[in-house]
Amino acid sequence: MKAERQRLDKWLWFARFAKTRSLAARLVTDGHVRVNGKRAEAPAKGLLVGDVITVAAAHATALVRVADLGERRGPAPEARLLYVDLSAAPSARKEPGEDPA
Repeated sequence: MKAERQRLDKWLWFARFAKTRSLAARLVTDGHVRVNGKRAEAPAKGLLVGDVITVAAAHATALVRVADLGERRGPAPEARLLYVDLSAAPSARKEPGEDPA
């Protein structure tokens, strides 16, 4: 795989969406992962920085944009640097003191 791409299952594992790489692969093969709005068919699908991933896991659904391709499965704070969470849209959040019009 090219240096600017990374396997989907590996990225899901690095970003801590799955406890093991085999569980990450199963998420994909069971149809719980979409890349840029299309169902991912294979765990080996190549990801690029900027791709939008939807993971529909048993406990929650996450919508994230790939910010980095990671080199290892590190601690949670390091894993959070691999993506930008799009689930909480900025337009839906209210700033403190903002008028609730």
